[in-house]
Amino acid sequence: MKKLDCNFERRRKEFVSQLPEYSIAIIPNKLISIRSNDVEYKYRPDSDFYYLTGFDEPNSICVLVKEKREFTYLLFVEGKEQEKEIWVGEKAGIQGAKSIYKADSAYLITQFDDVLKKIISGMEHIYFPLGKNKELDLKITSLLSESRANVRSGIKTPRAIFDPRDLIHKMRLIKDSYEIDCMKKAADISKNAHVLAMSYAKNGMFEYELEAIIEYKFRKEGAIGPAYPSIVGSGKNCTILHYIKNNKKIQKNDLLLIDAGSEYDYYASDLTRTFPVNKKFNSIQKDIYQIVLEAQTKAIEQIKPGKRFIDSHNKAVGVLVEGLKELRLLKGSIGEIIKKGKYKKFFMHRTGHWLGLDVHDAGPYIDNNGNSIKLVPGMVMTVEPGIYISENLEDVPEKFKGIGIRIEDDVLVTNGGNKVLTYGTPKTIDEIEAFS
Repeated sequence: MKKLDCNFERRRKEFVSQLPEYSIAIIPNKLISIRSNDVEYKYRPDSDFYYLTGFDEPNSICVLVKEKREFTYLLFVEGKEQEKEIWVGEKAGIQGAKSIYKADSAYLITQFDDVLKKIISGMEHIYFPLGKNKELDLKITSLLSESRANVRSGIKTPRAIFDPRDLIHKMRLIKDSYEIDCMKKAADISKNAHVLAMSYAKNGMFEYELEAIIEYKFRKEGAIGPAYPSIVGSGKNCTILHYIKNNKKIQKNDLLLIDAGSEYDYYASDLTRTFPVNKKFNSIQKDIYQIVLEAQTKAIEQIKPGKRFIDSHNKAVGVLVEGLKELRLLKGSIGEIIKKGKYKKFFMHRTGHWLGLDVHDAGPYIDNNGNSIKLVPGMVMTVEPGIYISENLEDVPEKFKGIGIRIEDDVLVTNGGNKVLTYGTPKTIDEIEAFS
């Protein structure tokens, strides 16, 4: 059993402090999913549940009960069964839920219905994420109906079900020191895996061979595994945003786009590099690569406290449009091209997203006034501009078709500006061409 970081207790206190008096929050963990027949998918806990508890066993529920200023933390878990543990490994059980995971009270998951009926009496607000677990949805809504039937008895009853995710996700947006350490580790592992893949990449290999090398490196350095399906696209596959077949034979004149990030203690990294298999850009590849690199560099410069999330995207788009105009792939004024979205046939996604427990992490992008949210220290985001010139595009010279380039790094907002967590992965043209 792992030693639990104290930040989980602090997060619970912060979350409950935002709830009104006489509230109960019910946060379920994910259920096991079946892959085929009786074979299960490798289990990963629900990110919100894990964020508040640190508990990563399936079939568990966190309940936080706030009366006035004080709150009680209850954890419902599977029991310890010697025969079952022979098959699936040791469980924390009721005692572990209290001693390791710091629950004030712990119960078997089979006791959830009976215990909840007792503790919900006198509560006025239920916080529960409807839609995650249909069976539990029915239990909670039925319990709410039952409690309302007793309103004439004078006992306080919940008036409605509120979604706790808005509160939790705003908290998750600002990473604490423990989270940042995990993300730095995930970034370092990903960087090392990309460097290893670059050293192995050569004519005649299959994309899946490099995928295997990358994910071997993830595990060798202590990662849980990939944070998302690894993308290893060569040639025209570079123009497919979420290409995951990874089954093409690599050719010596191909560009190779690798988008792969590790997950360390459930925290994600997200890193993309594009390079020529023969380590030498041709003139057209070099021109397009330099545009994307300049766009990413300028976008990262926008990441600092007080700036808005959208600023990096807007800066990247401006640089990409200017570069594509110089190559005569776009025509018209920069303002008109951006306003009408003409650039989107070459760059169709946002320049970045939040990063954390999820690779596309939780947290708002818009503030209460409808504006792009302002950046503050502790936020982590990706910066990933790209140019994708599909072979199916019309009115594009043949020499450009089939070229796809994306460059992505993970960036932490700091008090003084930003820190690129994935810094050191070869990125400039000189670095890539000098790599061996």
